[in-house]
Amino acid sequence: MRRRKFITFLGGVASWPLAAWAQQSVMPVIGVLSPTSPDNLTDRLRAFRQGLKDTGYVEGENVAIEYRSAEGQLDRLPALVADLVRRQVTVIAVPGSAAAALAATAATQTIPIAFGVPEDPVKLGLVASLARPGGNATGINFFTAEVTAKRLGLLRELVPAAARVAVLVNPANVARGPSTREEIEPAARVLGLQIQFYDASTDQEIDAAYARLVRERPDALFVAPDVFFTSRSAQLTALAARHALPAAYSVRESVEAGGLMSYGTSIADMYRQVGVYSGRMLKGVKPADLPVVQATKFELTINLKTAKALGLEIPPTLLARADEVIE
Repeated sequence: MRRRKFITFLGGVASWPLAAWAQQSVMPVIGVLSPTSPDNLTDRLRAFRQGLKDTGYVEGENVAIEYRSAEGQLDRLPALVADLVRRQVTVIAVPGSAAAALAATAATQTIPIAFGVPEDPVKLGLVASLARPGGNATGINFFTAEVTAKRLGLLRELVPAAARVAVLVNPANVARGPSTREEIEPAARVLGLQIQFYDASTDQEIDAAYARLVRERPDALFVAPDVFFTSRSAQLTALAARHALPAAYSVRESVEAGGLMSYGTSIADMYRQVGVYSGRMLKGVKPADLPVVQATKFELTINLKTAKALGLEIPPTLLARADEVIE
């Protein structure tokens, strides 16, 4: 029978529900490591489990899953993954976070690791090459510079009068922050946009950044892709609505929370693919023999209610291109 319990781990860091220890002794165990709260990942973890099911594994029947969350505190990732290594899990899955993937590869060179990262995994040092990863890690790369340019262009289509665009970045994300700056500046020049960067890595800094935005009054906001910003979608979209600021995000969850638009990789599909790779590793396939998959499924989501509140008229051609329109 399936049994779950919660434990407190490392002085308050959340450890998600565990399969029964008796079951773990007779079935393989996957350790799932995430920097964000499980409360924000319900749909994505469902997609991960679907990927496992596609390879013949069902949680609680023939595979156990131990979930670990740093609850937004990235400095706790090394301790969390160290615990998974001590427990000798069969596979470590780290979907959606370069910081978690780097913590995992630093902790073990033997346990297979399936990652999903928005940065170039070769530049991060996770793999030797996309085609031949080498080592014990491989997975999904779900971001390219072209996506940044595309999202900025879509924002310009939604707000054609925009000339000055604020860009919100997380300076604590050392992997994503600098690359966002490098990618968006040439895209802005092509579109004839002036950009100004605003830093935020805590709730208080988000509030401070918006206070500065109110004073400086840019025409639109571009929120850089970042797991911290995704976990703060409600805060970000509420502030944007309060100050009537059109904003573009990287994930559809932000649009569901009231944001104007998002364009980016289907994160749910990335989680599913990480689940598929985790299942293949459970079957004995070596990570070195699994090439890094580059995401091909992208989603444009528009919140029509938010657009109307901002007084924006969405071009019919843009609405026709949207994968989802929230009314």
